[in-house]
Amino acid sequence: MSRFVFRNNTIERFFGKEYFFGGYDDISVIPQDVDGYVWWYQVPIKYEHDILVSEIQGYTQKLSYVLQQIDTKKTFIALTMDIVYAVPFQDSDYRLQSAVADYNRALYDLESSCSNVKIIDITEFTRRYSASDLFDWKFYLMSQMGMNPKLHKDFKVWFERKIESIALKRKKCLVLDLDNTLWGGILGEDGIEGIKVGGDYPGKAFLYFQEALQQLAKTGVILTVCSKNNEQDVLDAWDKNPFIVLRKDAFAAYRINWTDKATNIKELATELNIGLDSFVFIDDNPTERELVKQMLPMVSVPVFPEQPYELPNFFKRLVEDYFKVYSITDEDKQKTEQYKANAARAQAQHAFADFDKFLESLDIQITIEAANEFNVQRIAQITQKTNQFNLTTKRYTDTDIRGFLKQGWNIWCISVADRFGDNGITGTILINGEEIDTLLLSCRILGKGIEIVFVKKIIEILKTQGVKTLNAKYIPTVKNTQVKDFYEKCGFELVETTKDDVKFYSINLDTVNLSTKPYYNIVIR
Repeated sequence: MSRFVFRNNTIERFFGKEYFFGGYDDISVIPQDVDGYVWWYQVPIKYEHDILVSEIQGYTQKLSYVLQQIDTKKTFIALTMDIVYAVPFQDSDYRLQSAVADYNRALYDLESSCSNVKIIDITEFTRRYSASDLFDWKFYLMSQMGMNPKLHKDFKVWFERKIESIALKRKKCLVLDLDNTLWGGILGEDGIEGIKVGGDYPGKAFLYFQEALQQLAKTGVILTVCSKNNEQDVLDAWDKNPFIVLRKDAFAAYRINWTDKATNIKELATELNIGLDSFVFIDDNPTERELVKQMLPMVSVPVFPEQPYELPNFFKRLVEDYFKVYSITDEDKQKTEQYKANAARAQAQHAFADFDKFLESLDIQITIEAANEFNVQRIAQITQKTNQFNLTTKRYTDTDIRGFLKQGWNIWCISVADRFGDNGITGTILINGEEIDTLLLSCRILGKGIEIVFVKKIIEILKTQGVKTLNAKYIPTVKNTQVKDFYEKCGFELVETTKDDVKFYSINLDTVNLSTKPYYNIVIR
């Protein structure tokens, strides 16, 4: 993906090969053949207050002009401004600081009014370093580098993680140890009253950590537990210790036993139906961390701090590295309850010898809804996050989706609920004319025939619009092999298979069987 960078100083070393750069403070060239844009404007070095403040104020006007010239379907990333050098003059009236603050407020205002504009707070990077580390006069005077080039590797890592978070590419599940991780001490030795959580240090540090994790869960991160303990002891601690914030109902699933943690994490992945590459494992014990790294290399395993007072900074890095996102949907906020409900469904299924009777007992409610302003963000989000049941694995932003709607595409999403809970919007289909561009569903709703019902109902809708033929394709990836034959199951005819195993399909809408089981309660709106 190519991106064009607007900048007011030398910054090339801080970005990858896919980035292209304009001249210093030059907006006369605005290329249209790139995939996106970056706005890098930092405090210029001027000694005259009036000129300095005026220049910063002018950057906002330049940015507004540029945004008017580019395609609104392309993401525009703007970094906030920070004073990265020691101000070489007395600024007793704080005019510089005020101008910087006004500029940054203007950026956030643009983000709220322009769907393609995303703001990255550069202070999340700059505040890691001292002023002497951030800025070097030698490099500035010789090459007009606005930041110390020695930091370019760190910046690249940080910035790309920010890009991923903007694209909604974050981890899904956090696996947590208990002893000396969520509380101080060892439950089996210290007892319910002896573990340290709340009160004075170090208990206060663990309390803050639990409170932070509780808020993280509200953004859609799934919390689970993997602990070597007696299960009843932990259940009693969750029930009786008054200071514990994260109790049993805070976790979508848990494994509390003496089995090795790699095996337990694999079981959690199976139970939740989540890929292991979506897991982050937190444990104070370096031996346990090494085991998981060796046995499950796809699981992310950050180093846990040695001292409890380091936990707030650890949590901040945890969010930045693995769980940062720029928008939260209603479905995100219900993730834990949704996955707990899935586990309950799996248990209920065992009570039925007949699968159809089991499905009938679920009272499945399916809502198929056309894309609109209220669901377009969620539709874009699931295109970014869904890998397994995704026929083409194309990624789109909400700006893209809005653009497709203006072009006349048929875009629908599906919501699924049953007696165990509401899964929210869990799938979408994007149709351009007579071709399915994208079809995907969350793993949470698979295995109940809902995916085929979805396709059949969409075909019904298309028939009312006069569509006679529908084309589709399957593009293979490492993760979507389970859907390689899905279109055949829906009655599509295989037309061609390329040497890259891309499959092309077609179906005559007049001849397809559109019947569905009566236990699906379907609403189309």
